[in-house]
Amino acid sequence: MSEKVIVGMSGGVDSSVAALLLKRQGYDVSGLFMRNWDSSANRDILGNPDIGEDICPQERDYQDAQAVCELLDIPLHRADFSEEYWRDVFTYFLREYEAGRTPNPDILCNKHIKFDVFIKHASRYGYDRIAMGHYARLDQGPPLRLLRGLDEEKDQTYFLSQLDHGQLKDVLFPIGELPKQSVRKLALEAGFPTADKKDSTGICFIGERDFRGFLQNYLPARSGDIVADDGKKIGTHLGLMHYTIGQRKGLAIGGLKAYGNDPWFVIGKDLKTNTLTVGQGYHHEGLYATACTVIEVNTISPTTSLSSRRCSAKVRYRQKDVDVYVEENASGVRVEFAKPVRAVTPGQACVFYDGEMCLGGGFIDAVYRDGKRLPY
Repeated sequence: MSEKVIVGMSGGVDSSVAALLLKRQGYDVSGLFMRNWDSSANRDILGNPDIGEDICPQERDYQDAQAVCELLDIPLHRADFSEEYWRDVFTYFLREYEAGRTPNPDILCNKHIKFDVFIKHASRYGYDRIAMGHYARLDQGPPLRLLRGLDEEKDQTYFLSQLDHGQLKDVLFPIGELPKQSVRKLALEAGFPTADKKDSTGICFIGERDFRGFLQNYLPARSGDIVADDGKKIGTHLGLMHYTIGQRKGLAIGGLKAYGNDPWFVIGKDLKTNTLTVGQGYHHEGLYATACTVIEVNTISPTTSLSSRRCSAKVRYRQKDVDVYVEENASGVRVEFAKPVRAVTPGQACVFYDGEMCLGGGFIDAVYRDGKRLPY
């Protein structure tokens, strides 16, 4: 009998083609659409009836997934994981913003929902494996290795860095060997309505929206002073949670004759004084770090050690790898950069690589330049 595989169908082109390839390979394929965001339930939790959120995009995604599954002649199931998403992902997301950090909820979504709750759901219904439309590859080994997707621009191992061997051992990534343009071509040839659908760029399962307004539904904003790096007040911010290190847009502090025309960037946040510090120039020294500490460190293989290790790392998804030296400490690891790195941001993930293999990662806690902690 063919292995039973259930594919996480998001209503996008990547999961559509993942299902197509698995069916061509002879698997017994089904799809599962996850409902992980419930606006009405969230209103009840917060006691805030004024949260008006558009749920139509989620329904459109479901309809797209349904259309693809009908073309493939495979069943599409639907499951509601919104309670787990709220508990394990979204509350973390809010706590981090409240603490002045910039979290990456997609990483927690993978850890707690797509590769935990989803796997348990699949197991209960007798599926042998799950599959996702991620640009990543797996070498089953032994030992199992998580490898970068062959399309360097789309590689998603950064977002999978909190997974472990147990979560990945029965997973398939059918499109990991393909470039994005080939994925779209396959979808077009198959007549999928998702072939030309743009990639999602919003918060995992919440989607694209006015982020500032969305966040204010859940966290009260407290305005405060924007100060230049010389200590002078030059503006008013709308709440520290709305700003991240290295940010340029949305500061509304242009046209200050005393400072010239160079653009301003966020270089510091102080929760105690509710102050946002800014400096001029893309290469302002306050934006460059030589080290950081990383907590909640996960290694994909139980045999991997990050202690006293030279490897490479990403401190943002779109950033190029940098050479690092990693040393364990009491709470996680300390990461020394081979050369200064721009906009290393607390709350973001620091993900470690050995060539094409993703070793794992953790979350940036504190940032340093030449031994001095930066005001992030």
